Amino acid sequence: MDGCHNNMNVLTMRWRVPCRCLLPAFLCVAVWGGAISAFRICAYNLQKLDSQKASNNRVLHTITRIASRCDIILLQEVMASDSSSIKSLLASLNRYSRREAQRYDGYHYSSVSSSSLGKPDDLQKYVFIYRTETVHVKGQHQYQGQNHFVRAPFAVYVHSNTTAIKNFVLGGLHADPSSAVQEIDRLYDVFKQVLNKWNDKNVMFLGNFHAGCAYMTRRDKKNIRLVTNTSFSWLIGDKTDTTITDETSCAYDRIVVHGKSFLKAIMPFSAKVFNFPQEFKLTRTTALQVSEHFPVEVSLKSSALLLQATPLLLLLTVTLGCLLLSL
Repeated sequence: MDGCHNNMNVLTMRWRVPCRCLLPAFLCVAVWGGAISAFRICAYNLQKLDSQKASNNRVLHTITRIASRCDIILLQEVMASDSSSIKSLLASLNRYSRREAQRYDGYHYSSVSSSSLGKPDDLQKYVFIYRTETVHVKGQHQYQGQNHFVRAPFAVYVHSNTTAIKNFVLGGLHADPSSAVQEIDRLYDVFKQVLNKWNDKNVMFLGNFHAGCAYMTRRDKKNIRLVTNTSFSWLIGDKTDTTITDETSCAYDRIVVHGKSFLKAIMPFSAKVFNFPQEFKLTRTTALQVSEHFPVEVSLKSSALLLQATPLLLLLTVTLGCLLLSL
């Protein structure tokens, strides 16, 4: 009886996996999994960013923290009177990135901007700011149309080695409130123009469309091709409030993508507003000095599919090895 009991103990010990064998695998999951970060695309209406606004250190620091979260960000209402505001922001971003490199990967930021657009007394620019390590701007395009827009859309053709989808177009629009429905509809014409230019159907439109409240009603949608054409997906919903103030609860700022391949490359549930006052613990008064709008953002899946599978494979391999060693 004692011999039988001893044999059972031996068998039990053989199949018991020591915890220390599994520890390296779990550590690998934590380290490797944490190393993979999503590619974030953002859009932000900064409401008259000029040299005076950029000279406010608190405002500039807040914009820097917002932009530094994004691989590429579309800025709207950059006043065209001078370029010093973007120079100040880029300098701040690159200083901030070097300082943060002690804890995270440091990046270098660059920009590409549209021509001066809008009414003579309110000329603005679209500006894309991007990380040069993760984004390569292959081309840019200013929409050519017969006065279809107050501020004609500006598009960039982007390549990234870090994303599941390598090449795509980003088109920015800051729609005029008085003609929001017509301008949103005419984004379909912009789509055809950039498709003809770059022969790539992976197109994303983003920016302050004024696509909510009285500017775009449910009835208006039947006259908007970006809504009626099912090839386009609206990632920021109608009930999303993209404004900070209590006076408005409107989905002005939007992100729209074309095609199933682009949609599949987007991380589920990643399209949202970034509540920077809450995240940075700012008072509403301080936040409103930056803008009445929240930034909107969406993330693309990483191209590192094999890298993402490695932790699980490694965990299984190490566990199997431990089991064999314990026999």
